[in-house]
Amino acid sequence: MLSGNIALLERLGRKFYFSTLDLANILGVGRASAKVLASRYAHKGVFVRLKKDFYILNQNWRNFRTEDFFKIANVLQVPSYVSFMTALGFYDVTTQVQQGFFESAAQKRTIKFDIRETVFSYYKLKREFYFDFVKQGDFFITTREKAFVDAFYLRSIGKYQIDISSLDIAKLDIKRVRKLMRSYPQKTRRMISEICKI
Repeated sequence: MLSGNIALLERLGRKFYFSTLDLANILGVGRASAKVLASRYAHKGVFVRLKKDFYILNQNWRNFRTEDFFKIANVLQVPSYVSFMTALGFYDVTTQVQQGFFESAAQKRTIKFDIRETVFSYYKLKREFYFDFVKQGDFFITTREKAFVDAFYLRSIGKYQIDISSLDIAKLDIKRVRKLMRSYPQKTRRMISEICKI
């Protein structure tokens, strides 16, 4: 039914993501029927299921840019912002390239989503460390200095690995790093001070 209706696929394709309610409205069917169809077409590979009642057309998924995956990262876990080595890579502070792997800071829980060989990884931060992020286009991402501090905070408590040799410290505002790290535990501050020589 759906796969043969190009007009309906085009309407869905104009949405970044859609729900079974969107599908029901477009098809003119009940919500229960839309849920069955969504499940069927996700199984066939026409739809990509992000999480409960959130879908993307597979043809759109295949053409996504890095920024589109950042937007998905924000949707999968709310609230969250892109951070750690993913953000440092985006800002060219690290040469470490993470293909199909996106990291974010979250308030609710540490969790990982594996969707179509793409991994979205979330690390829970305490509320007092959840700050200094901005909206860039359609997604939330931390500043480069906060991504650096976030990463070393997790490293200092044994929950994160960093290839220090891949980092270009010269691309960071060290005064800003120094200001941000004041809120963090002594172990984190000491580790950052040693790396940045401050």
